[in-house]
Amino acid sequence: MADSQPEAPPSLYAAREPIFPRRVSGKFRNLKWVIMIVTLGVYYLTPWIRWDRGPNLPDQAVLVDLANRRFFFFWIEIWPHEFYFIAGLLIMAGLGLFLFTSALGRVWCGYACPQTVWTDLFILVERWVEGDRNARLRLHRQKKLDFRKARLRLTKWVLWFLIGLATGGAWVFYFTDAPTLLRDLVTLNAHPVAYTTMLVLTMTTFIFGGFAREQICIYACPWPRIQAAMMDEDTLTVGYREWRGEPRGKLKKGKLDANQGDCIDCMACVNVCPMGIDIRDGQQLECITCALCIDACDDVMAKIGKPRGLIDYLAASDETSERAGNEPRPVWRHIFRPRTIMYTTLWSLVGLGLVFALFIRPDVEMNVAPVRNPTFVTLSDGSIRNTYDVRLLNKHGDDRPFRITVAGDPALRVQLEGTPYESVTVPADSNYLQRVYVIAPPDSQPAEAERTEFRFWVEDTSNGERAYKDTIFNGRTN
Repeated sequence: MADSQPEAPPSLYAAREPIFPRRVSGKFRNLKWVIMIVTLGVYYLTPWIRWDRGPNLPDQAVLVDLANRRFFFFWIEIWPHEFYFIAGLLIMAGLGLFLFTSALGRVWCGYACPQTVWTDLFILVERWVEGDRNARLRLHRQKKLDFRKARLRLTKWVLWFLIGLATGGAWVFYFTDAPTLLRDLVTLNAHPVAYTTMLVLTMTTFIFGGFAREQICIYACPWPRIQAAMMDEDTLTVGYREWRGEPRGKLKKGKLDANQGDCIDCMACVNVCPMGIDIRDGQQLECITCALCIDACDDVMAKIGKPRGLIDYLAASDETSERAGNEPRPVWRHIFRPRTIMYTTLWSLVGLGLVFALFIRPDVEMNVAPVRNPTFVTLSDGSIRNTYDVRLLNKHGDDRPFRITVAGDPALRVQLEGTPYESVTVPADSNYLQRVYVIAPPDSQPAEAERTEFRFWVEDTSNGERAYKDTIFNGRTN
């Protein structure tokens, strides 16, 4: 008997089957259109909003100034030492995501996530070029690459690339003056970093929105695996009323069999799903709760004379009650519960804290760094001199005169390096480093004592705003 060859192990790889969602209309689809228009409009148009920032900065309302490590948002200016504002906004974003997920499931994923928004836009272009679901399916299954298929594919890809290019271009406009950068990009005078950034974002948008699509949500995004911790039996999420729809069956001569449920197995909910799942199989990791299946099912129910809501936003806690024929609880009772109230309270507290900190922060700040090498110098007349590097921060849009004085011991006097005056002009929206000498006369208490506490004061003489820092004067050691 001939030796038998061992069987090769079965392949665990399955090629991706492209998903071609069918066009659907309804309240949730309309809501998604509105959100897509608003979010894309904000993203693409914000860099072009003008805002007077004085002579030294671009007149741009929203600007990320990486060179000086600052962030501008209309009248708000965030400096490097104020990073706690950015941290607070990130905390608010996280708490907001927890709040919406606990109340309405993956509503962020279904409506406002950038991957969802751009994928919706790419599908819209694909449908406009190649037709609705059936036409796109036929084109996909057509093996022969004829002129028509090549023309449609090339047209679609060119439009996708232009959307990706606009996406990458809009991103780089946030980091410098948008009109100036646009001119430099067109004339090929922009920095190579700008072209590189645009190319990377163009290709990622092109690939993620055009080809990867649902795979980003399923495999690359961690949120589907985290969301379960935010949800409970009172969370409203898209679901199928199995107790009403089963047993499903086809229409016979335009009528339903008395023994079957309301679901006629028309597959409308599956055909409109951008994730390619069947919501009737229950909750699934792939579902982004975009609610397009609700619009599709409601449309079918209206046509066959059945009540809407076979597929709807449901809470697991209502299943027993509805199976018994009772009405579901009001939506507000699902949304307003201890978990969501806790998230709302935390979110509000962080927001109020940021607003309070924003309004109490000064427009004039200073930082004092004593020069310790040497700790003091004895002058020819016996006076003791300490040296300090004083960094002045002017948050105004124009140059301001700052006067530096000291308080604590009347014997101490101030001398500014490079000028005989007590004042120095600080440029608009900038840090200014000034070396300052503090001198104590011979035989005075600060000169004889080892350490003397005193306070630096800085005053904007144009409007009287003041700031201070406490520090130490080093005298002769005993």
